[in-house]
Amino acid sequence: MTTTAVRKSSDSGTEAPLVLTTDAPRTLGFLDQFTLWGNFGISLFGPVTGALVAAYTGSLVKGLVAVVVGCGIGALVLGGAAVFGSQTGAPAMASLRGLFGRRGSMAPTVLNIAQNVGWATMEIIVIAQAAVAVTSERWRWLFVLLAGVIATAMAVRPLGSVKLLRKFMVWLVLIASVYLFIQVLSKPIHDLPQDSVFGFWPAVDLAAAGVVSFAPLAADYTRHSRTNKAAFSGSALGYGLAAIIYYALGVLAVATLQTNSEDVITALVTLPAGAIALLVLLVDEVDEAYANVYSTTMAAHNLIGHIDRRWISVVIGIIATGLALMVDLGNYTQFLYLIGSVFIPLFAVAIADFFVVSKMRWDVSDTARFRWQPTLAWVFGFVAYQLVNPGTVSGWSPFWLDLQQRILNGQPVPGWLGATYTSIVISMVAAVIFGRLGNRARS
Repeated sequence: MTTTAVRKSSDSGTEAPLVLTTDAPRTLGFLDQFTLWGNFGISLFGPVTGALVAAYTGSLVKGLVAVVVGCGIGALVLGGAAVFGSQTGAPAMASLRGLFGRRGSMAPTVLNIAQNVGWATMEIIVIAQAAVAVTSERWRWLFVLLAGVIATAMAVRPLGSVKLLRKFMVWLVLIASVYLFIQVLSKPIHDLPQDSVFGFWPAVDLAAAGVVSFAPLAADYTRHSRTNKAAFSGSALGYGLAAIIYYALGVLAVATLQTNSEDVITALVTLPAGAIALLVLLVDEVDEAYANVYSTTMAAHNLIGHIDRRWISVVIGIIATGLALMVDLGNYTQFLYLIGSVFIPLFAVAIADFFVVSKMRWDVSDTARFRWQPTLAWVFGFVAYQLVNPGTVSGWSPFWLDLQQRILNGQPVPGWLGATYTSIVISMVAAVIFGRLGNRARS
């Protein structure tokens, strides 16, 4: 893998390379990236997240504004992370060699594998549960298997899957989405419940976190982008707009259907022909599972880059499908959120270092060296995240909650403070300061 130059497109390659050391074909333009990321942004988790945003704000208007602001922040981070792939030609975790060196990048790689397997499993579970809501509980095992098999097959041929999504699914999903909005908006608007209100900025934090969660996956797909501009604009606009639309659907559903985050999908199913529209979204949801399976494969390639990615994808798909059949991941979600708190400040540091400190010149080769400046900046951002939002993970959260209370003298965290954007700001500022100090010392 070359160090700082942009890889040239491979005219003969029509699929993603099978091993890490092979040059990635540059076959995806803006429209390919836009439709791919738009499909990723259209998710059954969208209305659920939107319903939570509505609960956090207790207001229809504030909820919709929080969705726009939060998704806008998240889309900028996602777009910045997307340029890593188009500039270096490396997958997401391999591109982090530019920050931590070859060996240092292994730590976030292992964490990314853990979270991607978990999210792939959760996507398969959500697909099965939504299908059961339309059909019958006795067919749950079949839906799990179908979702797992299709997602794995898409991961084996990722670029072919992108073309398929662009040609067919985007139009079906657009029709289903318009129909659901018409049905939801045709109902009278009611006052939102006030029993779970946390404030506007925590709602922004929640919306932003949902979009930023895809940053560790971005370069896995944008390494096939023809230009940096197509990578940034396609991912930021595609995912950002889709997330805004589907989060807003959840906010509106709470106001018109008088539902909540736990029952919003069921409420949409009960609309006239809602089951048919949901069935279309259910099929489209498979691409979320595919994204996590394929990105797990790309992360694994940073550790074992000489093994054919198709076999890795098959193994990952089998693991995720098996977990979806056997494991209740209700308690596992908090662990996934904890891992996510690692990547939000990490990619904020990466963006600041890549564009400001390193001027888009990263060494992503096998000989890349460890850099202490971005590592220290990431520690600052990670600590800031945990202090604002300690979470509820047993054995972990109590320590941060106790430290938070000591710092604030027992006072609650201000309502305007959100963990996501706070850690992003602190991480970026620290990365620029430490990076420039390091550059000055070398000079």
